Amino acid sequence: MNVDSIKDQFKNRVCEQIEIRPEGLNRFLVVTPFRFGDGDHFGIVLRKEGDQWVLSDEASTLMHLSYELDEQDFSGNRASIIEGSLAGFSVENREGEFVIPVSEGRFGDALFNFVQALTKVSDVSFLSRERVRSTFLEDFRAFLRSQVSEDRLMFDWRHERDPEGRYQVDARINHMKRPLLVYALPGEDKVNVATISLHVFEKWGLKFQSIGVFEDQTSISGNVLARFTDICEKTYSNLEGNKERIADYLKDKLGSH
Repeated sequence: MNVDSIKDQFKNRVCEQIEIRPEGLNRFLVVTPFRFGDGDHFGIVLRKEGDQWVLSDEASTLMHLSYELDEQDFSGNRASIIEGSLAGFSVENREGEFVIPVSEGRFGDALFNFVQALTKVSDVSFLSRERVRSTFLEDFRAFLRSQVSEDRLMFDWRHERDPEGRYQVDARINHMKRPLLVYALPGEDKVNVATISLHVFEKWGLKFQSIGVFEDQTSISGNVLARFTDICEKTYSNLEGNKERIADYLKDKLGSH
């Protein structure tokens, strides 16, 4: 193996600011200028597996993202982004370790694809900060699944008197004296629909409990918020900052059959 030749390939295909540092037999640390949002460098290692060379992050990418995201956040929309990013650049996911083989001695091409994949994967942390709506709804469902057993949880529930789903509820938790109706509230339109639905259920004489989880309660106007909190028993201003409180609330409700 000619380290200088590989280094030249890396520089010609990716960028000039690349170093290769030996770290034992047939193992090298590849130092690049590419970083996560917090300034830490991507972790990249070039190592030999049998007769083949591979580039690996040795699971450092997901470990780094875990500092900003909870375990249940690696699902839904984010999981799709991660898997799509890896597949698009022929990177394997070995139970959290990202690996790309070097084909036909094309070290530069392998590193180029690997860096592109890691960059796209790292973008999931920005999704958390922006809290885009699709991710909020995915996070909401993933969080409920982590707290409530499948046999007690029903998503997109509708009453038999509502076959068209005009008053559909995001989630219903069953097997208790009064089922718990749970609403995910990304914006004012959804808050208004939830308010109307709860009033209809009361009019029908249904026995239930209710909880609303906002994406960002501060974005809801005062009148809309007031009408909803008048009819809904429990609300949380956002999901990300209240997961522990919501988990405690659900645990208490699930324990009181």
